[in-house]
Amino acid sequence: MTPENLTRARVAPAEFILLGITDRWDLRVTLFLTFLPVYLVSLLGNVGMVLLIHVDAQLHTPMYFFLANLSLLDACCSSAIGPKMLVDLLLPHATIPYTACALQMFLFAGLADAECCLLAVMAYDRYVAIRNPLGYTTAMSRRLCLALLGASGLGGAVSAVVHTTLTFRLSFCRSREVNSFFCDIPPLLAISCSDTSLNELLLFAICGFIQTATVLAIAVSYGFIAGAVIRMRSTEGCWRAASTCGSHLTAVAMLYGTLIFMYLRPSSSYALDSDKMASVFYTLVIPALNPLIYSLRNKEVKEALSRSRSRFCCPRRMHQ
Repeated sequence: MTPENLTRARVAPAEFILLGITDRWDLRVTLFLTFLPVYLVSLLGNVGMVLLIHVDAQLHTPMYFFLANLSLLDACCSSAIGPKMLVDLLLPHATIPYTACALQMFLFAGLADAECCLLAVMAYDRYVAIRNPLGYTTAMSRRLCLALLGASGLGGAVSAVVHTTLTFRLSFCRSREVNSFFCDIPPLLAISCSDTSLNELLLFAICGFIQTATVLAIAVSYGFIAGAVIRMRSTEGCWRAASTCGSHLTAVAMLYGTLIFMYLRPSSSYALDSDKMASVFYTLVIPALNPLIYSLRNKEVKEALSRSRSRFCCPRRMHQ
């Protein structure tokens, strides 16, 4: 390619066209009416969890510190995708500016990978709590909690910078139509006329490293947790451990299952039309389910909700 053609090929398009989930108007209205409540549940549930943990002093422990940050990540992740998707469902043609597309990819990739790291941190936190309940708050000091949270955020940020930078250095001279409802990596690679082998390699390597390392950390933590639970003599302690760990394992299974399905495959096996529903699942449904999982299966959260309801609805009774 001559220098002139190379320059022309690398001119960034002003905007991309998002093909969305479907081109059938009746289905788009149905999907809007379905996904709007899901997004509102996700937003209100996760923000509510953050506020509940903040206002209830009995939830000021490392476990709920990490849970509050997980809820914050879920709220931000669904908000990076949900509002735009909902508006586009009601438009005849959906577009997104080039810079907004890059920003959306950066936010989603960073938040998703940071959440993977945070789930691994939460598994380690559960191991420390079950192994040494009396020294739990000392072992999981505020400084250590902040360091682990910072490491999770740094991992997500590095991954997002690499993927976004390399993706938007590609040429998009073949088409501007993105076969998705948001700026995800695989559909953008599919419309590039550049060599995407490096992008695919780094997508597999970085996502593979983050997911393999965090899954391994979770597996090792739960191996030690299982050993600690087996040695417990108290039935109540076993049930308490199973309750807190069960919620976390459910969240891990849902998130990692969809991410592995979406990203840890060779590009030849991508089926963008069928992958859209999996994308909806991890961008909207999982963030909506997480606060429900942690609240419905957690006795301390239920009690905190009851205390908060009594405090704000019946303040006089609380002081009697």
